[in-house]
Amino acid sequence: MLRRLFHSFDENGDGMISPEELCKCVQSVDLQEQLSMEEAEAIVEMLDSNNDGLLDLDDFSRLMECECGEEEEEEEEECRSLRGAFEVYQMEDQGCITTKSLSRALRRLGQGRTLEECAAMIRRFDLNGDGVISFDEFRIMMH
Repeated sequence: MLRRLFHSFDENGDGMISPEELCKCVQSVDLQEQLSMEEAEAIVEMLDSNNDGLLDLDDFSRLMECECGEEEEEEEEECRSLRGAFEVYQMEDQGCITTKSLSRALRRLGQGRTLEECAAMIRRFDLNGDGVISFDEFRIMMH
């Protein structure tokens, strides 16, 4: 898959990715990410192992590892934030949000609900039908 991606960036088929090719492909792949020519040149300069001003497959592989590492860090941070929010609602250290713990948390947040209302809220997001909200269900609910 990495090799296919590399070849899609290598527009002229010379087995190398120039700063121009990198800039053009990043902009066509991710419309929200703008990569200037100066940034593309800096990336190539940083990763270019043989100093020819171009990225070979190994250089490109290191670039993709950096990009994936940043995405993983963002996902881990999001997971930690969601875990903190989940902890607020579970309160009983059972690893899940129960009707009672949801009611208590909402009351503390000034948004009190009856147990029946909380049960209805849980039923709405309880994907496996066990009557409680697990962390995975909470994560889905929050997206």
